[in-house]
Amino acid sequence: MDISAQEGDEMASPKRSYAVIIALALVVVFLIVFYSHFKSPEKMGFFRKIVLEAVVPLEGAINAAVSSIGRGWEKYILLVGREQEIKRLEETIAPLTRELNDCREASLECVRLRKLMEMKDTITFPTVAARVVGRNRLTVFRTVLIDKGTVDGVEIGFPVVAAHGVAGRIIEVSWNVSKMLLLVDYNSNIDALVQRNRCQGVLRGRDRAGCELKYVQHSEEIMVGDVVISSGLAGVFPKGLLLGTVAEVDKTELDLFQRITVRPSVDVTRLEEVLIIVKKGEGR
Repeated sequence: MDISAQEGDEMASPKRSYAVIIALALVVVFLIVFYSHFKSPEKMGFFRKIVLEAVVPLEGAINAAVSSIGRGWEKYILLVGREQEIKRLEETIAPLTRELNDCREASLECVRLRKLMEMKDTITFPTVAARVVGRNRLTVFRTVLIDKGTVDGVEIGFPVVAAHGVAGRIIEVSWNVSKMLLLVDYNSNIDALVQRNRCQGVLRGRDRAGCELKYVQHSEEIMVGDVVISSGLAGVFPKGLLLGTVAEVDKTELDLFQRITVRPSVDVTRLEEVLIIVKKGEGR
C-alpha cells in the first residue's frame, strides 16, 4: 500500500511542477511587457500588443457596464426624487381642490338663490325660504321633505314655488320639517289657465309624463308652446304663477275634452331650494 502511494506522488509531482513553471512564465511575460512599457513606451513589443488587444475590449466592456450602472443609479435617484415631489404636490393640491369645489358650489348656490329672490319679488305674499332635505322614493307619491315646519309658520296647504315656477304644496307639517306634494304627482290638481287666450282648466300631475291640462273643450284653441299659469280660483296658489308650457295637443273626437300635455316649468328632480308662500287656503 505504501509503495502504490509513493508511486502516485511521484507521478503527480511532475504535473505540479509544470503548472508552477507555466504560471511563473506568464507572470514573467507580463512583467517584461509592463517593464518594456515603462522603459520605452514608444516601442511596442509583440507580447504587449497581444495584451493590449485583449485588454482594450475588456476595458471597453467594463466601462460600458460601469456607465450603465451609473446611469441606472442616476435614474433611480431621479425617480425617487420625482415620486417624493409628486407626493408633496398631491398633498398640496388636495386641500386646494376641495376649496375650489366649495367655491364652485357656493357660486352655483348664489346663482340659484338669486333666481329664487327674483321669484320672491314677483309674489305679493310673505314667503319662507327652505331647503330640500329628503325625497320619498319608496311610495307612489311624488313628495320631498323641506327643512321648515310649524315653528317657521308653515301650515298644510301652503303653496311652494321654485325659481322657475310652482313646485307643489305642503301636505304634512311637523315642528321643523314639512312634506311637499310635487305638482307632477297624480294627486296634485291646480286650477290653471292658458296665458294667451285665458282658457281655463285643471293641471293634474302625471308623474314622469309631466302634467296634463284637463277639462278643456274642443272649441278652445290650444297651441304647442302656450304658457300655462295658475288661475288663483281655488285660493291655494296666487294667480299668475308659472306652471309650464304646452308640449302636445290631441283633439280626439271620441273624447269629451282635449288631451293636453304640459311640460312643468320646474324640474322637480333637481329641486334644492324653494319658497313657501304663507297663504292659507283650501287645496284641491
